[in-house]
Amino acid sequence: MASLNVGNLGGYLREQRRNAQLSLRQLSEAAGVSNPYLSQIERGLRKPSADILQQLAKALRISAETLYVQAGMLDEREREELETRAVILADPSINERQKQVLLQIYESFRKENGLGTETAESTEATATAGPAGKGAGTGSGDAGGDTPGTAGGGAVTPPSH
Repeated sequence: MASLNVGNLGGYLREQRRNAQLSLRQLSEAAGVSNPYLSQIERGLRKPSADILQQLAKALRISAETLYVQAGMLDEREREELETRAVILADPSINERQKQVLLQIYESFRKENGLGTETAESTEATATAGPAGKGAGTGSGDAGGDTPGTAGGGAVTPPSH
């Protein structure tokens, strides 16, 4: 079964290389991977490490997570979650506090839908403990919260006394 994933990865890499109009040699040079090793990956004979996949993704200008999914190292849902987080964190049009609040809302919806992860808990803890979480959900960017101080209608629950 693992060799099947490696074969899928190899075919996918070959397709991406051809779409980028790169020869095997050009891609190997751009990625810093030997030509014979890259050839073996494309033919499904070798399973590259995450580092090698990251180098190949950078050279091909595609998402490393996409290659991780093809290699069977990452679940499709995990890739989508990572990409969503990366897009939010990379957006220059919103400030750090807004990014943390948006991630907090995203995680609360994931938890509500039964898709919460350990990462979600650490994100929530970070957002509620630090200045980034202070007053989250108040003001014009309320995102539909019911009460002040909450994001997404209850993503942050204040401690009860």
